Amino acid sequence: MLVVKGLWRWRHNPLRRATDLAEAWVALVALILIAVAAPVTGCLVGTAAQDALQRSVRQQRHSHHLVVATVVRDRGRAPLEADPDTTTAREVRSRVVADWTGPDGIRRRGAALADLKSPRPGDHFRLWTDPHGRITTRPLDSPTATTHAVLAGVGAALLTAAVVESARRLAVWHMVRRRYARWDQAWDRAGPDWGKAGTGS
Repeated sequence: MLVVKGLWRWRHNPLRRATDLAEAWVALVALILIAVAAPVTGCLVGTAAQDALQRSVRQQRHSHHLVVATVVRDRGRAPLEADPDTTTAREVRSRVVADWTGPDGIRRRGAALADLKSPRPGDHFRLWTDPHGRITTRPLDSPTATTHAVLAGVGAALLTAAVVESARRLAVWHMVRRRYARWDQAWDRAGPDWGKAGTGS
């Protein structure tokens, strides 16, 4: 609104320079682009990310299988997970050697992370595997995918607004430089005669 009021005020102002009006128009165009293009870009990116992530959720539901594993021996406490999507802060995870049977029917043994406080041989826990029985990560769930899509949309909208604002600042910087260059030229023409009697007569 301030930009629109400023433009309206500049219309018939006798002190108005062409660059003043140009700066006001650049600011108005940038404001409209930030108000319209940034949300539209955010929505488009968010929708595209949501489609891709939900497709990934469906694929992972088919390719990741939950199997029951049996502890063979304990290997101590597991370090904290680096990925917040794979575990919650309250989950206790221990490193164990375990046996499990994959979806392909083949019995396997290997190191795994168990959600057990004090694992003992013979304890059972659940484990995510791929179709060949290899340990894999927990599949992405739908709410997490939606959260990532929303963050992608918000990030795209903020990036668009930042690009528009950077372009506006660059345009105004060029205008100010040209204005100063014109002032220098005018001063060079008027400077030698400044203050002399009869100047301009």
